[in-house]
Amino acid sequence: MTPILPDERLRASFHSTGALRWSAPVQSKIPCWRPLCAAAVLACLSGLSLHAAATQPTTRVRAEIPAEFRWDFSAIYPDWAAWEADMRVMDTQMQAFAALKGSLRRGPAALLKAYRAYDEIGKLSYKLYRYPQLQRDVDSRDQAVAGRLQRISALFAQFEAATAWFTPELLALPQARVRGWIAATPALQPYRFTILDNFRRQAHVLDEKGERLLALAGPLGQAGDNSYDALSTADIQFPSITTSDGQTVVLSPANYGALLERNPNQADRAAAAAAHVGNYGKTANTYAAIYEGILQRNWFLAQARGHKTTLDAALHANDVPRSVVEALIEATRAGTAPLQRYARLRKKLLGLDSYHLYDGFLPVYRSSQTYPYARARELALESVAPLGPDYTAKFRQFVAGGRIDVYENEGKRSGAYSAGVYGVGPFQLLNYNDTLESAFTFAHEAGHAMHTVLSYEHQPFVTSDYTIFVAEVASTTNERFLLDTLLARTSDPRERFVLLEQAVDAIVGTFYTQVMFADFELQAHRKVEQGEPVTTEVLNGLYAGLLKTYYGDALAHDDFYKFTWARIGHFFNAPYYVYQYATCFASSAQLYSAMTTGSEASRKAATERYLTLLKSGGNDHPMQQLKKAGVDLSQRSTVQAVVDQLDALVTQMEAEAARIGSR
Repeated sequence: MTPILPDERLRASFHSTGALRWSAPVQSKIPCWRPLCAAAVLACLSGLSLHAAATQPTTRVRAEIPAEFRWDFSAIYPDWAAWEADMRVMDTQMQAFAALKGSLRRGPAALLKAYRAYDEIGKLSYKLYRYPQLQRDVDSRDQAVAGRLQRISALFAQFEAATAWFTPELLALPQARVRGWIAATPALQPYRFTILDNFRRQAHVLDEKGERLLALAGPLGQAGDNSYDALSTADIQFPSITTSDGQTVVLSPANYGALLERNPNQADRAAAAAAHVGNYGKTANTYAAIYEGILQRNWFLAQARGHKTTLDAALHANDVPRSVVEALIEATRAGTAPLQRYARLRKKLLGLDSYHLYDGFLPVYRSSQTYPYARARELALESVAPLGPDYTAKFRQFVAGGRIDVYENEGKRSGAYSAGVYGVGPFQLLNYNDTLESAFTFAHEAGHAMHTVLSYEHQPFVTSDYTIFVAEVASTTNERFLLDTLLARTSDPRERFVLLEQAVDAIVGTFYTQVMFADFELQAHRKVEQGEPVTTEVLNGLYAGLLKTYYGDALAHDDFYKFTWARIGHFFNAPYYVYQYATCFASSAQLYSAMTTGSEASRKAATERYLTLLKSGGNDHPMQQLKKAGVDLSQRSTVQAVVDQLDALVTQMEAEAARIGSR
């Protein structure tokens, strides 16, 4: 599934009071991006045996699904009365914090008091938000829960207004004086990174009048996002086609994806792709006008804050150099040979005269294997053994029951995610259906959950929340460990091919496709920065050109795919976001290699560095955290590790295909 964009927009607003680094609860709701598709004391869980049967329920009635496969909300609050009581507590704490305005100049004790007060409110916010949000996500029909969620969202907005004084007041203090306070006050050490990082950002903070003007312009800046959402969701009419067997299919995103994956008739897949993607082309001029407005907004904000480019502005918060994204794109463009080789292999094995993008979803071989939840849980637990007994024990405790909402039910939201509650731990949402894809999704989300467990255990609240820049490292690393376990369990070439195809598709979807997207939006932004027009024709040309750059002649290039940019919500709702999926994947590839190759001593050292990364939360800039773990994203070798990994996997696929053909 794609990242949860409404939460991404909330996250941006919650970080406006950056000097306090308050990680609002949505920050640690780590969404799942997978190609087909942010000290926690965990309560004593049910002790459910990992060997218990876990057959997918036939019912979609939530109350009829066994309790061990549903969330236990009592770890957050025993009931709504307790939630209401904490709502009143938070209101009192907010008023007390607002009363601290003007106190920071009094010295380190006053600064410490403000940060500690903010921490208490932040911890409480996690519980207040998650309790209704999680319940809303498993039953969106419950209007009482929806109303409570609106109440807490309104309370957050009030708090943002009540604390707007803090950042300007902190930055008005001489930095040297504040550094002296930190050095002389041990209790301020947990806040050192947060405080000094805000002074780093100070060069791009405007005066009070300027910040007020930008704040007033905020709603105008959301107009493009909102227009895109309305056009692509509320107002869109999906086309229908009649397939070769006489069935009429309405090509909604879900139906479209299912048809490409399951329909063996290439003509049907071609007709579906032309109709679905071409549907966006019918209103491409409107999409282009919206996108041009978003690009202009981003360039305006970058210039207003004194950044040289929109990319610099987007990377500033995490202190990521522009060269990281530029090098990522350059190295990936140079490493497309394995991607094209994979496309040619699929064309050959599928027996196609020509290979198109719409052929990329059809499995070459189908497996009769099923992966009931109990089996997937055991496999995932077995697979993380290389991370050591402590990690394994914590993993076992997490999956024991109450923290994973496993199966689909009526009213439950789709997809998968991991959501943290500081002081309680992570909660994981699934819609498990016994497929290999579900097994990998479980391992992926469990990687996020364990990242949260380790971060909460080892970090104070102020630095407990990790950035998206490192979040997908833990999830994709766990997927690779699961792949190793599954491959070790079978010698059947067909089953091994299916597993390898799963891994390769992950690289294609999470790395190459995301870099291509990042390449597109960087080029589009640069056109605006250089005063060049951004029309439908220009955007179509950019996207079609990138498809040819990345796939070369391994792909037959259909003209209608030039409109694909119009259906990529990230371009409109979260500019300069997708590159992080690729950097995370590149990081995990290098870390995995270090943990699984070389001498025993080097593997052990690499594993310790990796676990230290997971324990570090947000206590440093993400580039520095990854460097400590052994990954330097400024070096092309990091990206090359992904290229090499794909090349090796395709080689394995060719070998397994040869074994299948010789039978």
